[in-house]
Amino acid sequence: HARYSHSPPLKVEQKEQQEAIEHIDEVQNEIDRLNEQASEEILKVEQKYNKLRQPFFQKRSELIAKIPNFWVTTFVNHPQVSALLGEEDEEALHYLTRVEVTEFEDIKSGYRIDFYFDENPYFENKILSKEFHLNESGDPSSKSTEIKWKAGKDLTKRASQTPNKAGKKRQHEEPESFFTWFTDHSDAGADELGEVVKDDIWPNPLQYYLVPDMDDEEGEGDDDDDDEEGLEDIDEEGDEDEGEEDDEEDGEVTPIKHFFPLL
Repeated sequence: HARYSHSPPLKVEQKEQQEAIEHIDEVQNEIDRLNEQASEEILKVEQKYNKLRQPFFQKRSELIAKIPNFWVTTFVNHPQVSALLGEEDEEALHYLTRVEVTEFEDIKSGYRIDFYFDENPYFENKILSKEFHLNESGDPSSKSTEIKWKAGKDLTKRASQTPNKAGKKRQHEEPESFFTWFTDHSDAGADELGEVVKDDIWPNPLQYYLVPDMDDEEGEGDDDDDDEEGLEDIDEEGDEDEGEEDDEEDGEVTPIKHFFPLL
């Protein structure tokens, strides 16, 4: 008769599995302990380099001040921020001269964003700020400057702002004013605009300031088509096809790093 190997009794299997689970739990505790230790050391490194970066941020701000409309151009060129801008928001942001992001010294408890404005027809404030705080129990909160609007100029009460060109491209009709961000404290732990400014724009605003203007490039392509119509007797259908091809070629933009080497 053929012999068959039998599995160990079920109780033995269960005991082995239970022991394995307990050992996994012990190992996992060691991993968690190391992760906590790593987080503490990483935080110390971040705090150290945050201090070392400050003089360079200051120098960069001084240089940016020499470039008119640097910040409004940067915001309009940023895909997420531009979708929040109406035409009047963009007009108001032409008076924005400086942006500063300050992480609190311990880093983990929050940060502040300051917007510095020249005298303008919209509000009295010279500085608009928004702060984000994380308390010891991990609860997020935010607070901001109250905007002192001039008579009839409160952009947050104009619900029917016309979207700017960038907004139209992204099919955002009648966006809320960019400035409503200063009064919105509903979800401080997931403030998309604050995080975009702090983590994406502030580390290197130049990359957005230098983005090529797609409208200008497409416009140049259209002019070429008009010239061709004058020079050659081409039927309208052919012109449209060529225009589409030109637009497609113009749409292919070489990554910005190829135009401008990293500084």
